[in-house]
Amino acid sequence: QVRLVESGGGSVEVGGSLTLSCVASRTISRMGWFRQAPGKEREPVGCFYRIDDSIWYDDSVKGRFTISQDKAKRTHYLQMSNLKPNDTAVYYCAAGDSVYGMCTVAFHGYWGQGTNVTVST
Repeated sequence: QVRLVESGGGSVEVGGSLTLSCVASRTISRMGWFRQAPGKEREPVGCFYRIDDSIWYDDSVKGRFTISQDKAKRTHYLQMSNLKPNDTAVYYCAAGDSVYGMCTVAFHGYWGQGTNVTVST
């Protein structure tokens, strides 16, 4: 079992920045960030793979979002900049035990509580 506790989020104007944090109760093999906008399916934002420290980003956030981690603190971060209205969603961190695999909901069995991000014009 892994417990994930998220923090951060909030409301910002277009072009603003926010950082989300996610603390894991133990070391995990992979950490994903997902988001779900109202009326839409949960979609991947990006994933970190511990085995080789690689990070995958969805095209919609490349160059604007950055995933990082403080391994000693088992804390993972999603830094979001140049935010746009369509970034508005509930954001989730999620962990999985599989070392490899696509950045999809199916590969992540442990989920944070979610945090709201609202980008206004």
